[in-house]
Amino acid sequence: MGIIVEKNVEESLHSQKWFKNWKVIMLSTISIIALILAAISYYQATHFNANIKINGIEISGMTANQAFEKLQASVLTNEIYVGEQQIVDGKDTQMEFTNDDLQGVKQRLKDQWSFFPSFKENDYTLLPGQQDQYRSETLKNELEKKLTSMNQSLTAPVHAHASLVQGEIVVSKSVDGTQYDVASLMEEFEKHGYTSEIHLNPIYLLPFKEDSEKVKKEEQKLQELLQHSVDYKVQDKVHTLSGSELIKNATISEDLKVSIDPSTIKSKITEINAAQSTLGKDFNFKTHSGSIISVKGQGYGWALDVEKETAQIQAVFEKGETSISASNTYGNGWSGEGYGYETTTNNGIGDTYAEVSIAEQRIWLYKAGQLVLTTNVVTGKHSTGEDTSPGVWYILFKRTPYTLKGSAVGKADYSVPVSYWAPFTNSGQGFHDAGWRTNWSSTAYLTAGSGGCINVAPSVMKAVYDNLSVYQPVVVY
Repeated sequence: MGIIVEKNVEESLHSQKWFKNWKVIMLSTISIIALILAAISYYQATHFNANIKINGIEISGMTANQAFEKLQASVLTNEIYVGEQQIVDGKDTQMEFTNDDLQGVKQRLKDQWSFFPSFKENDYTLLPGQQDQYRSETLKNELEKKLTSMNQSLTAPVHAHASLVQGEIVVSKSVDGTQYDVASLMEEFEKHGYTSEIHLNPIYLLPFKEDSEKVKKEEQKLQELLQHSVDYKVQDKVHTLSGSELIKNATISEDLKVSIDPSTIKSKITEINAAQSTLGKDFNFKTHSGSIISVKGQGYGWALDVEKETAQIQAVFEKGETSISASNTYGNGWSGEGYGYETTTNNGIGDTYAEVSIAEQRIWLYKAGQLVLTTNVVTGKHSTGEDTSPGVWYILFKRTPYTLKGSAVGKADYSVPVSYWAPFTNSGQGFHDAGWRTNWSSTAYLTAGSGGCINVAPSVMKAVYDNLSVYQPVVVY
């Protein structure tokens, strides 16, 4: 029994000794592991992992200071590629990092930290705190100039666009081009990292497609044009000009401004002009006796300047305005001006005019439709072809007194003073007093008439002069 007890005690003491040794070993192992882990943690916190780059520069296993020194020493070739094509070969420069940028490298070290070493690839971007003037200005300008120059020999895209063709809205098809989108590529350059080589993906100018919002707006604009109408007033008549009838061909600019082919508008204005103008036409005229005669317009009359009126109406349609009055006329006046546009009564002659009958050798003056004076006169000498010219004329101007200068058939040039002078033809025919005349008979004009003027007795010439007004029609027949 004693032997057994001793044996158990011995075994117990041996077991306790082993446990104590095991405990020591375990504590030692843990301490070693802790030291190893502390070393790893320190290394990881102060060194970059494998496969790490900054701006394309390999810095694996380096400290922040080592990486920073390598970045400072690195050369930028400043080569720019678009796709596979190198288009700019810039000069070599160094990365312009200063000591202030070391903090940025340290931050990248923190960003990539992992407790255990990692082999994950990563390429960080780090820009200098102070802008690289060569990259941001000189190289950038070289790139923009090069792209712009290249585009001159490349094919531009063709945009789809809506136009009006023979009264129908037609949308053309778009065609892709090969020109670069310079603005977008410049934006990509601005965003690119601070690497030795700069690789940009090709970005091309794209055409507007047939279903684009822009083309839809063009179609809408043309549809509005076709539905648009303009009230065109000529004298007292208003003509409604319909876009669907008068606009057959039109295009739209990039900023949605309409440009109209004016040929059909011009035809319409020509038609209106033919119907309403009086220039060179025969006037129906009711004489003092009540008979209706036809007298050709000469100095008096007007016509629309079709070219100018067409341009004016074209502009009104293009601007979307709704009304306009005619404002461009011409005629046989001294400076090409036309007269009578504002007159619509009495077939365009109005109710204030002078009536001259060669056959009766008499004149009648009307104001506001009322006869205010009538008297015998002597007109141009018929036998020598110096007749007073028939037609509808107008009073050019009035002078009192005046000196008449000219020539007559078979006579030397003359210079004769008169008290009153009111010409109505550009050639110099007009009303004036003739104190030298002795023959006032109704047949005097046949062989003893004037040189073309209308001679009025001095005793009534003042009244005639006072009842004539500038631009007043003079009807000679």
